[in-house]
Amino acid sequence: MNFYHQQLISIRNKHFPRENLCDQVAQARNFIEENFSNRIRLHDMASEACFSKFHFLRLFKLMYGKTPHQFLTEVRIKKAKQLLQTGLPVSEVCFLTGFESISSFKGLFKRYTCLTPASYQKQLKDKKEISQTAYRFLPFFFAFKKSNFQDRK
Repeated sequence: MNFYHQQLISIRNKHFPRENLCDQVAQARNFIEENFSNRIRLHDMASEACFSKFHFLRLFKLMYGKTPHQFLTEVRIKKAKQLLQTGLPVSEVCFLTGFESISSFKGLFKRYTCLTPASYQKQLKDKKEISQTAYRFLPFFFAFKKSNFQDRK
């Protein structure tokens, strides 16, 4: 074994956890995805993977590039988007996705999507209504006409 091979092995061991550790972290990730609507603490996630909180946090961030809490929030926001498409009220979606208060839900939803839940739902409703009418062709028509008038000036 030469020097470069030893360096390669040390880098691999330092930056890439062993396969069984990855499986345990993946099991905790699945636990998060299945139980997102419940109150999940870091301790619960770590015990699912059979690690201490600190070791689990470090491995999860190494594998997925985000903390377990960030991942949980993303899963909740993704599910909230799906529920908002069904037309459920924002308050009901908030509690179905595991958020504890409507204000924190609105703030996090806006941070991730740049829209409040109500405006996201309204935007979806407007798109659906336009796509079911003859007006769905008008934006292209107006864009075409506007560019033709600008070319003639």
